[in-house]
Amino acid sequence: MEALLADARAALDGPDPARAADLQADGALIVDIRPYANRVAEGEIPGSVVVERIHLEWRLAPDSEWRLPGVSAETVAVVVCNEGYASSLAAADLQRLGLANATDLAGGFRAWAAAGLPVQKGGSPAVP
Repeated sequence: MEALLADARAALDGPDPARAADLQADGALIVDIRPYANRVAEGEIPGSVVVERIHLEWRLAPDSEWRLPGVSAETVAVVVCNEGYASSLAAADLQRLGLANATDLAGGFRAWAAAGLPVQKGGSPAVP
């Protein structure tokens, strides 16, 4: 498993929370793949879009007929999980599907919160 994670991360720039916040301010899509229970308990990043992991590729692949409005091969997407493990694997999958600017948040949501960046009450519904 460690080798798989290392391979995934080799292709990602994995911004730290401050850089991810800057990317979001510049128009990057913050994609929260955490389970509902985690979002309720810990909160969410304001302005993020919630896409459950099982729907991620369908909603963000540039050539998917079910992709989110506005998603293209040029979209910058920062995938967020709890601590930055599942998001690394997910972002690498998105790159393989043509979303070249997909990456993940180093340290995940918990690093974002620990950095003192904005967090809002959680529990937003996932994008269907």
